[in-house]
Amino acid sequence: METYIAFLRAVNVGGRTVRMDRLRELFVGLGLADVRTYIQSGNVFFRTAETDRAALTARIEAGLAEGLGWPVPVMLRTVEEVEALLALDPFAGVEPGEDKRLCVLFLSEPLPEGVELPAVSPKGDWEMIGATADAAFVVMHVRNGRLNGNPATAFPKSYRGQATSRFFHTTAKIVAAARKG
Repeated sequence: METYIAFLRAVNVGGRTVRMDRLRELFVGLGLADVRTYIQSGNVFFRTAETDRAALTARIEAGLAEGLGWPVPVMLRTVEEVEALLALDPFAGVEPGEDKRLCVLFLSEPLPEGVELPAVSPKGDWEMIGATADAAFVVMHVRNGRLNGNPATAFPKSYRGQATSRFFHTTAKIVAAARKG
């Protein structure tokens, strides 16, 4: 059985609120084992023997849409895949601070061809400094106490995937919590 981390997009933002016990209930109802959640931003750990990741993702998305009443894009990663992202040390030499946050953008589809990195937003709200096939590494700049801009605008309009972001330090905590299982 493989342990997966489901990074959910659009959970507990924009008025789309769900309690973590309800989220766990929905995942258990899909036949997934050892279901746990981590913080309120839509991180779910579970185990399954299912090997078709695309089918598993589609099944989870359908179950969440039915159970919650709105679509929830899901980015599935194994614990080992997320550990490998962390091991890349993509933010080496970049110090986080009150005015700077380091983020991982988990992608549902491979990074579009032709995205030239580093990419910087026109207003300087963010810098996409690197990427793998299924994740991008973004430095977000805090302006007037807020994070602004959407790094996914660096992708061409033809990109049909979804993305959800997590702070880099939170991603490390998510992996550690998944490992405690």
